[in-house]
Amino acid sequence: MEILLQNFDLLIFLILIVLGYSAGTWAEKRHYRSINKREKELIKLAVVTAEGNFPPGRVADSTLVSGSVVVSIDYFKRLLAILRNIFGGRVKSYESLVDRARREAILRMKESAKKQGASMIINMRLETATIGRSANKKKSVGSVEAIAYGTAIVMNK
Repeated sequence: MEILLQNFDLLIFLILIVLGYSAGTWAEKRHYRSINKREKELIKLAVVTAEGNFPPGRVADSTLVSGSVVVSIDYFKRLLAILRNIFGGRVKSYESLVDRARREAILRMKESAKKQGASMIINMRLETATIGRSANKKKSVGSVEAIAYGTAIVMNK
């Protein structure tokens, strides 16, 4: 009992680390579940990176649609990434960060196109950038912004 009382600060610190890591992992899994569900709902809305050449009179309307998102990494995954950078290898915590950001941006673009009654999105482009106070200073990723944009096409029936 005396050992626990002497190391109470360390015990509280370890509990907080486990709690923070668990909360971050739970939030990431919840976001992935949301992404997967919405991707299944929007699977029929085609998105292509090529320009479209349609016969005259086939396109009723076309408009620019976009979706953007900023996703941040939690401190515990950042700590794991720093350790991975020291020893080398894949930085899975950053890979999941960029994957979630890209997929979310595309989904938001598709949702915007669906609201406008689009049949498909052509000429889709996707861009990512790191943002945040430490993003450019220490070569570390604070947050990732992803923007997806393209031309929503409404076809004549």
